[in-house]
Amino acid sequence: MRTTHAPTAAPSSDTEGTMESHPTPAGHSVRTRSQHQRRKRIVQAAAALASRGGVEAMQMRTVAERAGVALGTLYRYFPSKMDLVVAVVGEEIDLLESSIERRPPGAATPSSRAVDVLMRATRGLMREPELADALIRSLIMAEVQTPFGDRMTGLLLRVSAGGLTLEGASEEQADLAGSLSSVWVQELLEMLRGRRTYDQIQRRIETAAARLLADI
Repeated sequence: MRTTHAPTAAPSSDTEGTMESHPTPAGHSVRTRSQHQRRKRIVQAAAALASRGGVEAMQMRTVAERAGVALGTLYRYFPSKMDLVVAVVGEEIDLLESSIERRPPGAATPSSRAVDVLMRATRGLMREPELADALIRSLIMAEVQTPFGDRMTGLLLRVSAGGLTLEGASEEQADLAGSLSSVWVQELLEMLRGRRTYDQIQRRIETAAARLLADI
């Protein structure tokens, strides 16, 4: 899913306090844009480190250095490493959703469209297995609430049920799509452990999707 990584740490004076000292409308716009860019730089730096050394490589000080921000600034954006992991996961899902919008699944059945999405996500993640492993394992052990489950469930509902949203779905529909998402996460873990091939995952996902989404 990932298409770019952060460059090595760019020189930065970390002028967050300076920009926030002028609360004019124009200043607010500049500040907001600068904060967004700084946050994105931090998330990309964390993802780049995780892609090389797993979640253990995402040391907060190392992330700050690579992103070119002060350690205190990093903690203002992300109070803990898990908050940073959640943000990296969010960016990965953003990339997947953008890919789906550009090239929606064209299969005829709801289950086939869902399989298309999940296997596309699998191919994207497995281009960087260290990052995938770090994210999936961290999510399973997460002590903070993450948006991963709900966002994947919502995406599966949209593509399989003609734009159905998570809010508009029945409890049963949401449960079925959520169950398929959980099956995919487990199968991805098995692949990362070397216990599944890509073809085996696809076959198992196809089976699960055909059963779970038959009446969606």
